[in-house]
Amino acid sequence: MKNSSSQKLLFVIIAILVAAITRLIPHLPNFTPVAAMALFGGVYLKDKKFAFIVPLIALFLSDILTVLLINYKYTTLSAFFTSYSALSVYISFVLVVVLGMFIQNNVKVGSVAIASLISSTLFFLITNFAVFAASPLIYSQDLSGLIACYSFALPFYGYGIMGDLLYSAILFGAFYLMQQRAPALVK
Repeated sequence: MKNSSSQKLLFVIIAILVAAITRLIPHLPNFTPVAAMALFGGVYLKDKKFAFIVPLIALFLSDILTVLLINYKYTTLSAFFTSYSALSVYISFVLVVVLGMFIQNNVKVGSVAIASLISSTLFFLITNFAVFAASPLIYSQDLSGLIACYSFALPFYGYGIMGDLLYSAILFGAFYLMQQRAPALVK
């Protein structure tokens, strides 16, 4: 029994880390596995501290690699990690882990799809509010400025939805297939 729970933990951690690495592959804006990693961790990492720590470490490490390897011309690590943008991503990420914990006893295609859509929406609302709040020279700091900010971000929301649904299908589907091959992982 202990061995099967160790195998399950190892599988989930490796799946999250592999998903995080895919952020380094060229992709459409917001078409990443970020929310899927958080949702997957919230569902399958039963120890609450691991449910938060593992996906957050994976996000943190992939953020570092993204800044160092891809965005090095535009930002530094310190500028990135002290920005409202990064903070809003991590806040939405934590909320998605909590959402995963809510569905962990009802993991079905429909519940994962709905949770993925909610994840996309949380990310869209939180991160774009941060952009609005941090950009008073771009957006007037009133309702019309907030609406403008969300309006300009709608295409990215669409990409986020597609990415969240695809990566959730991959992570949860891979875990389902693994359970079929190794039924001990079900427990």
